Amino acid sequence: MKIRDGFILRNVAGQNVVVPVGSNTLNFNAAITLNETAAFLWKQLENEKTEQELLKALTDEYEIDNASAKSDIAVFLNVLREHEIIE
Repeated sequence: MKIRDGFILRNVAGQNVVVPVGSNTLNFNAAITLNETAAFLWKQLENEKTEQELLKALTDEYEIDNASAKSDIAVFLNVLREHEIIE
């Protein structure tokens, strides 16, 4: 899975914000602000990644146990799926 074309991550006034670009600006009328962990996962998903690869990257980068990391990843991916941001 990876981030669909038409969405980028930008730092706006110190906040990580998902910004639609191109034709997505007409259909995407939500603002998604990401915390540090979610922004890290977003950057991982700019290239094709599996959930297992995300888990490894997250646990390597942060001091977090597998169960918490899996839960955080699931919540994040659900938000992206809900807004049709990943493919």
